[in-house]
Amino acid sequence: MSQVLILAVGHRPPAWVSAACGDYLSRFGRRLKVELKEIPPARRSAGGLAAALAQEDARLLAALPDSAWPVLLDSRGEQYDSEALADAFSGWLEHGGPLALLIGGADGFGPGVRARARASWSLSRLTFPHMLARVLVAEQLYRAWSLLHKLPYHREH
Repeated sequence: MSQVLILAVGHRPPAWVSAACGDYLSRFGRRLKVELKEIPPARRSAGGLAAALAQEDARLLAALPDSAWPVLLDSRGEQYDSEALADAFSGWLEHGGPLALLIGGADGFGPGVRARARASWSLSRLTFPHMLARVLVAEQLYRAWSLLHKLPYHREH
């Protein structure tokens, strides 16, 4: 069975985010194991941005299995339409280990996580709150899965 791990830097989400993510992630059932794990953000203090990013990098890398295929959610990443994302998702799952989707903190990712990434994905050219990005990732993963398995969710125009 394939596994997807979503690592999201941030505080505990509000109830609506947990409910929306839970709804989409539960739709996979036993067909795909998907787990959302929260990574505590670093405190922004006198150490500055570089120190905070280094701390968040360390936390993300510690939570990332060695065998994982990490994909960054990043504004500089590849943008996909639904069908192309389904193809990319299928390819990411073929690498054997768990697929790890990383959602960075408010200031993005540091160099350690960027160096470990195998791909990057941009949800849009728009800027979204990090909590909303979690919901978008969960929904888009389910949409991609439904396209790959010909489930009646995605409607083509």
